[in-house]
Formats: sequence, structure tokens, C-alpha cells
Amino acid sequence: MIKKKILVVDDEPSISMLIDFNLKLVGYEVLCVYDGEAVFEAIPQFRPDLIVLDLMLPKLDGIQVCKRLREQNNFVPIIMLTALQDLSDKIAGLDNGADDYMTKPFSPQELVSRIQAIMRRTGALPAAEPETLHIGPIRIQPEQREVLIHDQPIELTPKEFELLLFLCKHRGKVLSRQQLLHGVWDYHFIGDTRIVDVHISHLRDKIEKNARNPEYIVTIRNVGYKLTEPVSKESLA
Repeated sequence: MIKKKILVVDDEPSISMLIDFNLKLVGYEVLCVYDGEAVFEAIPQFRPDLIVLDLMLPKLDGIQVCKRLREQNNFVPIIMLTALQDLSDKIAGLDNGADDYMTKPFSPQELVSRIQAIMRRTGALPAAEPETLHIGPIRIQPEQREVLIHDQPIELTPKEFELLLFLCKHRGKVLSRQQLLHGVWDYHFIGDTRIVDVHISHLRDKIEKNARNPEYIVTIRNVGYKLTEPVSKESLA
């Protein structure tokens, strides 16, 4: 069996060694680099399946690295590490394409669990899902990983696409934040549900006519979210 590859990017050797040890313990191949520019030198040869990326790095910080990767259409999953407690810093990471974040100090076992969750999700997905899903003028094409509104493509991050696809497959059902964490992020433990709210907010900005008065992704107070089809299919016209 070919080992999955993890690129660890952190300028603190003690943290890199800790992550390296725990990942190798469960069978991953690991490469550690120590600044943002080294990421772009390592990727062509190492070809990581996932990147563990510290926010505060020399040369290029984690946000800059993440943004540049996405601009290059490299959608390798990224888990961002941050010593900053401010939610705005975490949201900045998600805004620029990170799939998940963890706050230092962190449990190495939890980091391994989150990595394995992402690996299970990306590895378990079939190569193609032939059906096209419709909700009003929104068309979701799983095989191409494309979303179109009135036949015009819209740009979603990989996680936004998976979230919309999951909601669409469960349309009309009220889904709690924890159910969305489990279904989209594959978390089997109690996670920080704010990550769900952040992605819902970004998704609404892209598919709703008025994100403050959503017609598709409806908030169910004290419970979670539900994807509904508007009464009028002209609502996005």
C-alpha cells in the first residue's frame, strides 16, 4: 500500500518533531519544512496529500502560502495551525482556502484524527458521481465538481462544494452543526461548530441573491441549517 504523504510546515522544530513522530506512528510519510517559501520548493517533488501549515512562518506566512496555492489551482487539503486565539485569524485562514484549523497548544492525537478524517473523506469518494443535482436554477455536477447558477459557473472552494453537495443530498432535512461536521468534515468527536457557520456564510454569499435573507440555506434557530427550494424558480434572476 502506498503511504499517504503529509507536508508539515512549522518553524518550531519541537512542534515539527512532535507532529512528525505521531504521523509516522500511524503510517504516514512525512516531510518537514520550516518556512513558507520552502512549501513551493517541496511540493513538486514530494507531492503531499495534505499540508499541516502553521500560520506564523518566516518569508511567507500561512495565509500567503494558502492563498498562493489556491490561486495556482492547487487544492491539496490544508489544516492550519495557529497560536492566535482571535476567531478573525482563523476565519482569515478559511477565507483563503484552508480546510480546517487547530489552535496551539493542540493534542497530537486530535490532529491525527482530523488528518485521518480528511483522508477518509477524500479517499472514500468515488471517482465519479454521474448524477446531476438540481435545486431551482442551481445545478451541481459532482463528477466535474462544478456548480452553475442559471448555467453560469460559480467558484467554490473544495469544502464549500462538499458542504453544498451534502446539503443538497439531504434537502428539506434540518441538519445540526454537529451532523454537518460529521458529514462534511467526517469528525467523529465534538468539534468547533463555528467552522460550519463560517463556511455556510461564505456559501450564502455565492449562491444567494441576498445572503442576509437566504432562500436556499435557511437557519433553523438553535438547531442548524436546512436546504430548501424557493417557491419561485426565478428568485435568482
